Amino acid sequence: MERGFFALGDRILVGVSGGVDSLALLHLLKFTPGLPATELVVGHFDHRMRPESTADALWVRGWATAWGLECKLGRTQSCLSSEEEARDARYAFFERERQALGARWVVTAHHADDQAETILFRILRGTGLHGLEGIPETREPGVLRPLLPFGADRLSGYAEAAGIGPRADTSNADPRFARNVLRNEILPRLESGVAPGARTSLLRLGRIARKEEAAWKSILDELVRDLITEEEDGRVEIDRTAFLSRDAAVRARIVRELAGRLGATLGEAGTRSAVAFASAGISGHRHPISGTVRLVRSFDRLVFCRDTDPFSGRTLDHTLDIAGRGDGRGDLSIGGRSFSATWSVARGSVGPWVERFSLSEIEFPLTLRGWNSGDRIQRPYGSKKLKKIFGEKRVDREERTRIPIVVDGTERVLWIPGVARSSLLLPNAADDALMLSVSPSGGAER
Repeated sequence: MERGFFALGDRILVGVSGGVDSLALLHLLKFTPGLPATELVVGHFDHRMRPESTADALWVRGWATAWGLECKLGRTQSCLSSEEEARDARYAFFERERQALGARWVVTAHHADDQAETILFRILRGTGLHGLEGIPETREPGVLRPLLPFGADRLSGYAEAAGIGPRADTSNADPRFARNVLRNEILPRLESGVAPGARTSLLRLGRIARKEEAAWKSILDELVRDLITEEEDGRVEIDRTAFLSRDAAVRARIVRELAGRLGATLGEAGTRSAVAFASAGISGHRHPISGTVRLVRSFDRLVFCRDTDPFSGRTLDHTLDIAGRGDGRGDLSIGGRSFSATWSVARGSVGPWVERFSLSEIEFPLTLRGWNSGDRIQRPYGSKKLKKIFGEKRVDREERTRIPIVVDGTERVLWIPGVARSSLLLPNAADDALMLSVSPSGGAER
C-alpha cells in the first residue's frame, strides 16, 4: 500500500462488492497511517444476478456513509448471466465513473488467491506465456490492484481484527460459474491429493512468466527496429528476408508486436496464419490480420497497415476469419457488398452458395476476402487463374470486385461462392465436413 501509487490529493474510486476482500481494501485505504491524504469514493455495481443484489448495493452505501465517503452505485439494465458479461459491465461502469470524477485510479481487491485461480484457469484454456502472467497489478487506463501480494486468509484476518463483518455472497458457491468450481472444488482437491502447495506453485509460475515476458520485451523493440525499413502513422514496412531469417518463435513475436502497434490483438490461429502468409504469400497479395489491420507482401517487403491499401489508397474490404472447426457465423463486406456467413460441422447438400470441406485436410484459419489478380484455383484439370475463371463464367469486371473468395491458412483458394469450387478438400458424401454457407445481403444471389 506504500509503493508510490498514491499522491497527496488524489481522487480514488474503490470498487466495493460488500465482500470481505473489498471491505478490507477500503478500510486499509481509509485508515492506514502514513498513506498520502486522498479523496476516496466507493463504487458498487449491481449485476442483478441474484435476488438480494439490490440489498447489497444499499448495504455498501451504508458502509460508505458510516465512514464518511461518497458512494457511486451502478446497475445493469438487463440481467447478466455469465462471469464475462458481469466483468465487462462492471469495469465499464468503473471507467465511466473514474472519468466523471477525474479519479486517478479504480482500485480493486484482487488478491493472491484470485491470481492463482486465474493462472490455473488460463492453463486449462491453453494460454501462451503472456497469459500465465496472470492478473496485472495495473492496467490502462487506470486500474490498480494493490492486494495481489496478499492471500485471502490474511485479508480475512485483517477484516476480523478491524471488526468488519462482510455481507455473504451466495453466488460464490454457484457451480455454474467456472471460477467457483476452481476455487471450491479443483484447487482444494489439487492441494489435498496432488500438490499440497498448488496455489504457491501457480503464483511462482506467474512470477516466472512475468520475468520471461519482461525479457522478451527488453529485446523485442531492438529486433523490430532492425527490421523496419519505413514507418508512418498506420503503416509499418519491414524487410521480409531479414524477418524470415529469424526463428519461428521470434517471427511469431514480431508479428504480434507489429499488429499490436496498429491496435490488433492476435491469438494463436491468427499469428500462425499471418506468419504463414509472410512466408508463402505472393507479392501484391494482402492478408487480414484483425479488424481493419492487414499484412501485405510487396516483393521483399512486408507491410503492416491499417484502414487503407498501401498501394492504391482505397479502403480495404471487411474480411472474415474462421479460426477452427465448430459452429459460427459472421459478416463481411467485399467491394461494398455485404455478406453473411454461417458454418458448422455437419452433413448436407451443397449449392452455389453452400459448400462442404474435408475437416481432416483443412489448414485453418479459413478466410473470406476479395480476390487478387494473382490468385489461382485448383480445378480437376489443373491450376487456373481466377481471372480466367471469371471470364469463363462471364462475370464482368465490376462484379468480380464484389465477390468473396475462401482461402485457407496457406492462401490456397478453396471456393468462389456462386462461381466455382476448387478440387481441393473434397469430402466423402457420408462424412461430417465443414459446411459453409455464404449469403449476399440486400440483393439476389447470382
